[in-house]
Amino acid sequence: MPVFLYVLALAVFAQGTSEFMLSGLVPGIARDLSVSVGAAASLTSAYAIGMIVGAPVMAALSARWPRRRALAGFLTAFVVVHMVGAVTTDFAVLFGTRVIAAIVNAGFLAVAMSVATTLAPKAKQARATAVLLSGVTLSCVAGVPAGALLGDWSGWRSAFWAVAALCLPALALVFHQAPADAAAARREISLKGEVRALRSRPVRSAMLLAAVVNGATFATFAYLAVIATDVAHLPDTAVPALLAAFGAGAFMGVTAAGRRADGELGRGLLLALCALPAGWVLLALTSPRTTPLFLVTIAQGALSFGIGSALVTRVMHTASRAPSLGGSFATVALNAGAFLGPLLAGIATEMTGDYRGAAWVSAALAATAVALRGVRAAD
Repeated sequence: MPVFLYVLALAVFAQGTSEFMLSGLVPGIARDLSVSVGAAASLTSAYAIGMIVGAPVMAALSARWPRRRALAGFLTAFVVVHMVGAVTTDFAVLFGTRVIAAIVNAGFLAVAMSVATTLAPKAKQARATAVLLSGVTLSCVAGVPAGALLGDWSGWRSAFWAVAALCLPALALVFHQAPADAAAARREISLKGEVRALRSRPVRSAMLLAAVVNGATFATFAYLAVIATDVAHLPDTAVPALLAAFGAGAFMGVTAAGRRADGELGRGLLLALCALPAGWVLLALTSPRTTPLFLVTIAQGALSFGIGSALVTRVMHTASRAPSLGGSFATVALNAGAFLGPLLAGIATEMTGDYRGAAWVSAALAATAVALRGVRAAD
């Protein structure tokens, strides 16, 4: 694989860390900015909003942009908004920086995906995409718990500064090594034709299922830190370990699911989907106890991300006639879930006064996904 592909993966790692690290920083942000835990958790939804809006728009706008200029511009904007977020004392400004960061993240990812497939030989394009997206998985395993640990040691703002600093080596290498115009070898893009392809029933069904499963994942993930501290009564220092447990499970799940790349949900993945609601119920029931909480968190990380990655492949497979926009619409599906899940979990926790309500929301959404899959199989 070209070395520059790993430079892009580093940037994607930093961006994935930024997207997911809020789970471990929610309590500190709530205290520092004098807002409710639910309001602080909504920053996860803010990022999802930006990705939902930004993914298709940026994919369309940047389809013919010079690659080097686009990558450098998106990454520079990402660094700047994190610096603003790190110094602001206004929650509304912080919320806005999250939306903008997500939009430019979506733009960077859209361009990076096209560059990855251009740099690699045709036989290795799937591998190139996997290398690029491995940054997202690694951010769950290492970046998110590291951000939570840094936030615990020196405040949540230091995590924002760390993400900005992590982008700087990638930004310098983008200026020097990115292809000046990797789009030149790409075929003429018919955006209208691709939009028509994305309206097909199989694509819409795959996107809906991916959105609901990801909603179940993020409903609890956004509240995992406060479940640890307020339900299990663990010290703040235990939060990074719990997030690392979830990330380790996610890595195992993605690795296992990655062995299938044909866009079909095999028997094992269907069984995992059916087990998902029961796992969230189990987490809700056992979360006051430390050992079961950690064990179930690992299992749910594996199930959630394993199924989620398979569903991304499914969206890409059904959207094969939209090569330029298909990936962005897979991103839309996942982030629609990332927006919906924490929003519903916030309503549930506010109504019940119990942060375990987030896990019950996850269980309900996962059960909905099982029902949707059953309806689709019966058609």
